[in-house]
Amino acid sequence: MIIGPAHPLRGGLASYDERLAREFQQMGWDTQIYTFSLQYPAFLFPGTTQYSSGPAPADLTIHVKINSVNPLNWWSVGNELKKMRPDIIVVRYWLPFMGACLGTILRRAKKNKVTRIVCIADNIFPHEKRPGDNLLTRYFLKSADAFITMSEKVLADLKTIEKTKPARFVSHPLYDNFGEIVPQHTAREKLELAGYNRIALFFGFIRRYKGLDILLDAMKLVKQQRQSRNLEPVYLVVAGEFYENDQPYLDQIRKNDISDVVILKTEFIPDSEVKYYLCAADVVVQPYRNATQSGVTPLAYHFERPMIVTNVGGLTAMVPDGIAGLVAEADSVSVAEKIMQFFETGTDHFIPGLQEEKKKYTWDKIAGAIIESGS
Repeated sequence: MIIGPAHPLRGGLASYDERLAREFQQMGWDTQIYTFSLQYPAFLFPGTTQYSSGPAPADLTIHVKINSVNPLNWWSVGNELKKMRPDIIVVRYWLPFMGACLGTILRRAKKNKVTRIVCIADNIFPHEKRPGDNLLTRYFLKSADAFITMSEKVLADLKTIEKTKPARFVSHPLYDNFGEIVPQHTAREKLELAGYNRIALFFGFIRRYKGLDILLDAMKLVKQQRQSRNLEPVYLVVAGEFYENDQPYLDQIRKNDISDVVILKTEFIPDSEVKYYLCAADVVVQPYRNATQSGVTPLAYHFERPMIVTNVGGLTAMVPDGIAGLVAEADSVSVAEKIMQFFETGTDHFIPGLQEEKKKYTWDKIAGAIIESGS
């Protein structure tokens, strides 16, 4: 049993949970997903919509039942799970807001004295802090029997609160459910980027901690340096939905005089188009101010796109410097230097390292770790 986002919800967490369910099914486990009928109240959701417009996966059993703000629903769902007596419930924890809902459901389910709870913890401390976070997180953590984290940073954070229960780090597996690699020229034609060379990609929803403003300042420096050396421009494609006010970023592009080298695709990217953005790029840039792990990294590995990441959180553990990409400090000067260095070095330099590193990040490893933790 998996508890977490899944269809009809959209986004990286839903894609992950559905892919994990398929892995369990391939291993012979009867697997179902319990997802949210209401994940966030509308006023708490910063994007345009929480829901996918596509059909439900035909190969998965998904129950759309959990209401994150209705305590009566938590008891009902928990009692239902208690009667089902699953061997293992895998629960995603990514935000303190979910602590009361998930913690209550799991407490009810565990009353059957059979079910073990294994938590995949994406974060322990949220990127954007709010009053009550610590209380909600502690309430949730008490309901789990074991923990899996996908970065050493989250594991360290977890151990500051939960010191006794089993916990282990397993790397974030590759997102291999968005299709196969397509030729770069095909991807660029699909996205109407055929006339552009040297493309850097910022991918994913846009919030301050992801550092797009750092990258936009870096692009100003890159443009100036390449013009001074009479080199062709580097273009930045920003692909993803704004989860905050877009005006400061638009003003920054204008002020930096980089509108000619920044291409905004700032809407939600459907699953069917993800491969084109990754394959169109020469390099994926993750200029984060802080991070635990990033779902963009496994995407880049799957599509064999080198990365430029900042030296924060768990990013550098997955992107060895000079092998799968380059590591910058979280400031515009350093990011600009690495962009310049990358295009001087060339994509081909990193492909062998990427292909070797990606072998580490398989779904059977995390599924096996969950089963072992739940036994």
